[in-house]
Amino acid sequence: MFPLLLLLCLPPALAAVDCNTEYKNGYQVRLSIKTALGDQAYDWNESEMFLFRATIAFAMRKFNKTEAYEVSNIVVCNQTPRVSFWFIVTSPEDPAQAISKNIVEQAVRESRNRINNAFLLTDKSLEFLGIPPTLAAPIIPATPPWLIVFGVVIGAVCAGIVALLVTSFVKRRREKKAKVVPEEEDQAKGTDKAVTGETFEDRNGVYNLGFADDDRFTQL
Repeated sequence: MFPLLLLLCLPPALAAVDCNTEYKNGYQVRLSIKTALGDQAYDWNESEMFLFRATIAFAMRKFNKTEAYEVSNIVVCNQTPRVSFWFIVTSPEDPAQAISKNIVEQAVRESRNRINNAFLLTDKSLEFLGIPPTLAAPIIPATPPWLIVFGVVIGAVCAGIVALLVTSFVKRRREKKAKVVPEEEDQAKGTDKAVTGETFEDRNGVYNLGFADDDRFTQL
């Protein structure tokens, strides 16, 4: 009876994927916990490894919603004290089949922030060798760029129009003042000539009728 049970248990074990021979579908992970957290660094142990495997299973489930990945589908090997190891992902339907690296990479990239946050690390301190760091999402301004450009152009045009109007107004006032001053000077010169002429004539006695009457009475 016992040999029969042993034979029944051997096929699943033999069918399981060997992480050491599946490097073509695996990724190496390297963590720098001490460098990233300093005095608040935590020790890497079996519980942290279980959390890592759970986050990868979560990422695979999120990426492929039709497959129910479990922690057992994340196979880890070649661990080192400096927190470095390899992992592969096996199929939920067939544990002997490794999931392609391309699918694993897409799943990891999609949930990279969630994985980093689970360990209080970043792309630099939690490295998936062979998977490029996740780029930050582009900042979308509240105001569309085309509206900003349009506003700047309209503002420049309005400023130019106002400057042109002000310049024209100032120029007209200067021209008007320039015309008024010569006219006033001409009028002042004419008045001076008239006054001077009357005085000269009075001094010469040409039109002084009072003296003419006196001369007439004197002759009588």
